[in-house]
Amino acid sequence: MARYIFITGGVVSSLGKGLASAALGALLQARGYTVRLRKLDPYLNVDPGTMSPFEHGEVFVTDDGAETDLDLGHYERFTGVSARKTDSISSGRIYSNVLERERRGDYLGKTIQVVPHVTNEIKDYLRIGEDEVDFMLCEIGGTVGDIEGLPFFEAIRQFIHERPRGECILMHLTLLPYLAASGELKTKPTQHSVKELQSIGLAPDVLVCRSEHPIPEREREKIALFCNVRKEHVIPAYDLKTIYQAPLAYHAEGLDTAVLNAFGIEPAPKPNLARWEDVMDRMANPEGEVRVAIVGKYTQLEDAYKSIAEALTHGGMANRVKVRAEWIDAEIFDKEDPAPWLEGFHAILVPGGFGERGTEGKIKAARFAREKKVPYMGICLGMQMAVIEAARNLAGIDDAGSEEFDHEAGEKRFTPVVYHLKEWVQGNHRVERKSTDDKGGTMRLGAYSAKLVPGSHVARIYGTTEIEERHRHRYEVDARYMEQLEGCGLKFSGLSPDGKLPEIVEVEDHPWYIGVQFHPELKSKPFEPHPLFADFVRAATENSRLV
Repeated sequence: MARYIFITGGVVSSLGKGLASAALGALLQARGYTVRLRKLDPYLNVDPGTMSPFEHGEVFVTDDGAETDLDLGHYERFTGVSARKTDSISSGRIYSNVLERERRGDYLGKTIQVVPHVTNEIKDYLRIGEDEVDFMLCEIGGTVGDIEGLPFFEAIRQFIHERPRGECILMHLTLLPYLAASGELKTKPTQHSVKELQSIGLAPDVLVCRSEHPIPEREREKIALFCNVRKEHVIPAYDLKTIYQAPLAYHAEGLDTAVLNAFGIEPAPKPNLARWEDVMDRMANPEGEVRVAIVGKYTQLEDAYKSIAEALTHGGMANRVKVRAEWIDAEIFDKEDPAPWLEGFHAILVPGGFGERGTEGKIKAARFAREKKVPYMGICLGMQMAVIEAARNLAGIDDAGSEEFDHEAGEKRFTPVVYHLKEWVQGNHRVERKSTDDKGGTMRLGAYSAKLVPGSHVARIYGTTEIEERHRHRYEVDARYMEQLEGCGLKFSGLSPDGKLPEIVEVEDHPWYIGVQFHPELKSKPFEPHPLFADFVRAATENSRLV
């Protein structure tokens, strides 16, 4: 039976609850425990799949096809534990389930209320998989006091009350603002945040206090006294140079010790932090630097490509180099020559996206990389742009384009070498979709297998001819153009097991030019870099010696 750690936040949002949760999970693993991390989000969207990246950052996708909050990416990167659909729970999902049950008559005609029906549904989710791990870490999105989060806090209060004593603790993150005029840290916001928690029947066992300045012993004692927390359970959380410093930094401040102490686990197993010491050594002591241009659509918000940025960092660790990723708005190239912007970069990456905006710029970036022999990685839409570029400039299909763009414009303007996928095989059954279906969850989502061509570049990189990668897209490269494109030098080196869906393309007479329909960045970890990103950065490093 798992012990539960509930992670909440107060004072302001974006304090780093997700990072603290992931780091704590990694530290518990370092002590020999098994963990699972879960995110409870108060918003009414069923999932973040239909949200703009400007609203919520990137959408992280699990092996079983869930579109989730980007914090689940942190969970996976820090612990290596693959997330599931049941690890991402929104108010929208909870209310949707409750209303479906009500329509079926499952509640036997009772009046449906937040308490007990909504809170019971939340508690049912919390219990899923509790026999599989030693610790279940559950992060609640938003801040205490938000009206939309109240059902989650009430469900947690009930859950803790119903469990045997010692099986649940609450970790609360707050902010200690620094007032330059008076030269002091202020503890009052933390006191009020804890008071808000206490007013709904919850009391923190561990306080994690974000601060830009060292927290004096006197202030820790004050926080402990007024928040009814043991002084050694008041944990400072200072700004870090890199997120991968978090496990070692939190351990140094005693977070994992405080959590195990709150559970009464004494003496605690000694941690083995060799994995994280190696990660930090690779980050702190690079033997070179490479510049990678990311030509994308949502470059104003780095969180929109969070997993890509992290996967590039992991690739740098694998090669002991620092990767300096620079973001370039693809729309710039709609009107300008990309050469002045892209010359001097050691590699170019075009990520995924939706819609036509910026796609002509991405096509130009793909052409520049192909012609100038610059290492190129195209992910999802980035692969499709590489195929369209080759179709236009190598195969003579001057009006090559995507059905997605014609659908947006409401007219036929292109020869669709990329088309809307209406049916495909998932496992042992066939999935069918229409372009008029609701947008949520109608894509090819989750892990799918692919077969690689023996002797191809990607087969050598992976070291195998059978892979499984995560997908998130509605449109596919049309296999009917494969023969024509391969005659021009674009090799289709990875296909779905039935041979109908192109998964990977590469240019044979190029140092490194690969497009993938899936999202390899979602499976990369600092201690296990994805092979594509590791080799991409290797190629960039070699190119840096030539530039």
